[in-house]
Order: sequence, then C-alpha cells, then structure tokens
Amino acid sequence: MTDRSVHNSRPEGPFASSWSRRGFLRSAAALAAVPVLLPADPAQAAEELPEFPAGIALYRSAYRNWVGEITADGLWACAPADTGQTVAVVNWARRHGWRVRPRGSSHGWSPLTITEGTPSDAPVLLVDTAAHLTGLALESGTSVRAGTGVTLETLLTYLEEHGLGVTAAPAPGVLTLGGALAIDAHGTAVPAEGEQRLPGQTYGSLSNRVLSLTAVVWDEDAGAYAARTFRRDEPDCAALLTHLGRVLVTEVVLRVGANSDLRCVSRVDIPAGELFAAPGTDGRTFASFLEESGRVEAIWFAFTEFPWLKVWSVSPTKPLTSRRVTRPYNYPFSDNIPTLVADLAGRMVSDAAWYLAPVLGNAQYDTAALGLVATLSADIWGPSKNTLLYLRPTTLRVTANGYAVHTTRDQVQRVVSEFTAFYRERLTAYAARGLFPVNGSVEIRVTGLDDPAHAELDGARTPLLSALRPSEEHPEWDTAVWLDILTLPGTPHAEAFLREIERFLLDSHDGRHALTRVEWSKGWAYTEEAVWQDEEVIGTTVPASFGETVWGQAAGTFDRLDPHRVFGNDFLDRLFG
Repeated sequence: MTDRSVHNSRPEGPFASSWSRRGFLRSAAALAAVPVLLPADPAQAAEELPEFPAGIALYRSAYRNWVGEITADGLWACAPADTGQTVAVVNWARRHGWRVRPRGSSHGWSPLTITEGTPSDAPVLLVDTAAHLTGLALESGTSVRAGTGVTLETLLTYLEEHGLGVTAAPAPGVLTLGGALAIDAHGTAVPAEGEQRLPGQTYGSLSNRVLSLTAVVWDEDAGAYAARTFRRDEPDCAALLTHLGRVLVTEVVLRVGANSDLRCVSRVDIPAGELFAAPGTDGRTFASFLEESGRVEAIWFAFTEFPWLKVWSVSPTKPLTSRRVTRPYNYPFSDNIPTLVADLAGRMVSDAAWYLAPVLGNAQYDTAALGLVATLSADIWGPSKNTLLYLRPTTLRVTANGYAVHTTRDQVQRVVSEFTAFYRERLTAYAARGLFPVNGSVEIRVTGLDDPAHAELDGARTPLLSALRPSEEHPEWDTAVWLDILTLPGTPHAEAFLREIERFLLDSHDGRHALTRVEWSKGWAYTEEAVWQDEEVIGTTVPASFGETVWGQAAGTFDRLDPHRVFGNDFLDRLFG
C-alpha cells in the first residue's frame, strides 16, 4: 500500500537529535519502572493513615499503566510480607473508608486497577504484590502453589526446572500471576490435527488451570475480612477465577503438565490477501496453518501487505534447520527499538506527523523481516518457555483494543477474513481522507475455550467471567479468535476508528453464528472520542455477552465477599452497578 521508495526513507532535521533511539528507549524504560518515593514521612503517614498496621512500611508511589495513559502520582502504597499482613491492611482500609488496589507489574491498558484522574490525596492504597507474595512450591507432580506476585517468567522457569510447563502463555514474561489470572490471560493454542491433550494441560486461559485460590474476603461471623481458601469445585470460586480486581487473591494452586519442546517458525512471505483469504480458498491460509500446528499468531503491521506469521509446533527433537534456544526473548529487534522505528514514532508523537503511519508500518515490517534473518530467529526450538515468552518492557509502547470471537473451529478463517477485510477497507477509507488512526499492528491469535474438565478435579467450576467461558446456548462453539489493533497513544481519530471496529465485531458476531466478548485488559467500550466510555457497551452489551444469570451470579458473589467494596474503583462500580 506504500511506495517502496517512501518505505525506506529516513526522517531528517532537528527532530532526529531530540528523538534518538536512546531517548525513546529511556522513555520506555521509565514507563516500565514504578517510581517510589522512599522513605515516607512518618509524621505525615501517621496523620493521613492513622492506626496503620505496625511492621508494614508505607511509601508514596506513582501508578503508570503499560502505555502511561492512566497515571496517578503520589498514592500511598505498601508491600505486605504475607497473607496475614495483607488481611491486616484490608481490615484497616475497611475501618477507615479506604479502597485497596492490588498492583503487580501494571502491564495493562484498562482502568481495572486505577482510573485516570485519581488524585494523590484519594483514599486509595496500592498493595504491591510483586515484592513478597512470590512463593513457589510443587504440590504434586502436576500442580504448583504460587504467590500471585510471582512473574510468569519466574513461574515458567521454575516449572521448566522440574520438567513441567504450560500449553500456551502470554508473550510478556513480566506479568504477575495475579494480574494474569484477574483478566483470564491467554496465549495461542488449539489442538493440531491428530493432537491429544496431555494430562495437566489446557487450551484455554490461565484461569482454567486454577485448582484452588486463597483470597481476602468478608467473614460475616467475625465481622472482618479474613483469608479463605476456595477450591475449584466451590460455587464461589467460579467468580474468583477471573475477578477483574474485585477481590484480592494472594496465592493459587495451578494444574500443570509435562513440559513440551516447541519449534517456532516465522514467515514474512505470505501476502495478507492469501493468509486472510475468504474461507474455502486454496493456498497458505491462516486456517491451514492452524490445522497443521494448532499454534499460530499473525502480526500485521499497518499499511503493509506481508504479515509476520509465527507458527509453533510440538517437536520432541530438534529439527535439523532449527536453532536451539535456551532462554526466552529471542527477537531482540522487536524488544530493542531500532533507530529508524524510534525516530519515526518520536516524530509522529512530538511533531504530530501522523501521516508517517505507512512509513512506520513498513519500517516495522522491514525490521522484523531483516531481524529474523540477522538473529537466526526465523526457526527456533527449545523448551516451551523459550519460544512462548518474547516480549520485553523495552518494546515500543502502544495502546491496544481487544476482543475474543467465539466460533467453531471450521469457521476461524471466516472470522479472520471478514475482520481483516473490514479493517483494511476502513483503514484505506480513512487514509483517503488524510487520516491515519492506526500506526501499529493487527494481532490475531486463536485459543480453545475454558473447559473445566481440564482441571482434572471432580466438580470443577467454569470461570464465570473469563472471555473463554463456553456458551450454554451454543455448545458447538469450541474456539476463540483473539483480535487486537495496536496504535501509538494519542493518535488522532483512533477512538472513532476503533469504535467502528468494535461495532462491526459486536454486530457481526452477536450470538447467532458467533459471539464477541471484550478482552478485559485492553481497550473497549469506545465512543467517538474516548475509550471505556460507551455506557451501553459497559452496562448492557458486556453483561449480555455472558448472560444475565452468569453476570448476576458473579456480581452477587463479589458483593457478598466484599460488601464494603474495599476492592474496587469508579470504573468497576460502573461495570457491576
């Protein structure tokens, strides 16, 4: 879509010195860190947080979400050493009218932790889980006990050391387990042709692995909050498996299975017109790779024709052409922003040069295509962790929307084809008007649904609010297609464009031949000018996508286990009424 002579152009002028690669990376690193002001003034702490539990240090902290669009400066924070101290903090908050917000790595987009505009003097206490709630211990050959502050990379490394692993995982290893479970985090995997599920494994979300969890909840008899362990077969546990921050979970036991060696082959030579062709078309289609391997991801940079296609396959022995990898993050060209990409992104933001979106898209494609060759990473093989984790905090920070479309396995190509055709048509129409609302990529993944039988526990409950909860009305739906669009924060007209995408998905997949649910951690409920502001989507469409009974059961459980709404914020109050 972009002339190749423009494709390889390089911005020049005074901007180049102010938005260097180093400067852009410094900005990314700053966002990755959580600023903490230590120590807190004891007198001020005693005045503003009277009777705070002894032995738990308080400090002032800033909150920054993944892209820095939701921020709050100078909030009070603490890091309990264990579940007992966490309970003490929560009871203090209840007595003094404060709200508690658990914080892990802040790697999210949506206002589930902090809402934009939260003032520094708000009665909101951040509880940092990653400092101490990080214990790990094997419970059996196929289960592990883990603190919710442990990162996915640490967890998967621990499992790998014991010959264990997971079927699929999100790409960023920095995510905390608690944050991942709160929003039903996922990877990309369905059974390949002829593949049988291994014991302890699942093709759904990480929430579907939970065997039990320990949460801080209201104890009516004691008249206080207390730690309580919920087994997966208990009714209340169903709401807590994907809780969106409406409770505080300190520890979980997860079902896991034997680790697998995975081969990941990257391709950048298949045109989008072929990969995303209409169903029934011969050729190298997305569905054909899915059928063969079961594990596929497409990353399609804006205004380019050749997506970056990743195809994972279970491979017990190293293929002759594969490079053995012994650690994760094997795409350094993606994690360490090249000078040209940093310069372009910087100029677009600082000079409002949004018309450079096609140039940036092609620069990102070139970086991937050349980087795969230069780093010998187009064909890699090793223990699952080393090919599943590939995204570091130093990557280009972009905002993202997200949806999961429930369908049948044989309709995946239709969902992908219709979505990409609509996206391409609207992007072209905007560009014809001189508007460039997207400058990142489209990302497409496919997973199975949350089958509670995979927990291998009699009576295991299905996560109530997981986007991968199966539909009772359509048991034939066995697959979810995850669709995300990424763009730089502040891109003009992005909200209006993404609203059109959202309306298309909600209207086209409204529960008849397919169903759209929102991806909790990302952008949704778009108006023409803002995200998470469409009250119809928040109050009606989202609950309806789960069903009145399911939504009501989840909301009722949260209110019963947290009647004082210590765990929540203004956005969650709107969402649950």
